[in-house]
Amino acid sequence: MKHLYAPWRQKYSKENKEGIKKENCPFCEKFKLPISEDAKSYILKRFKHNAVILNLYPYNAGHLMVIPYEHKSQLNEFSNETLNELMQLTSKSSEILQKELGAEGINIGLNLGRNAGGGIPQHLHMHVLPRWQGDTNFLTVLADTKPISFDLNEIYKDLLPYFNELKV
Repeated sequence: MKHLYAPWRQKYSKENKEGIKKENCPFCEKFKLPISEDAKSYILKRFKHNAVILNLYPYNAGHLMVIPYEHKSQLNEFSNETLNELMQLTSKSSEILQKELGAEGINIGLNLGRNAGGGIPQHLHMHVLPRWQGDTNFLTVLADTKPISFDLNEIYKDLLPYFNELKV
């Protein structure tokens, strides 16, 4: 069995242990900003019910999240329209990552609740994680260090044109 270790995320998870209320939610805060600020927040595109955004604490280059605007934590709390758009955007995001970044595989998932691994469990978000052969190495395990060999700004610029064209 192979493992994808991500100890660099531990600091982030510990900082958010108390739970995030709507007024302190980093996702809700980003969505309050004007669209002209989207690049600073790495929001690739806003849709009717959800936004696609680059993860600030990525496992790999191109790690995206599809996030509903509503501050809710469980799937059954959302309308069918929101859930339908969430899945369509997840599917389309996966296609874009494979086509444009050459991802050899994709992990897609939700962490519903803190015990399921949710860093911000109060605001549901779908992870879309591109994968490549050998995308983890010994530094992560032995040195508690994650080498980041990409620039979020460059990934954002690379993906933005494809999301600008995306319709659901």
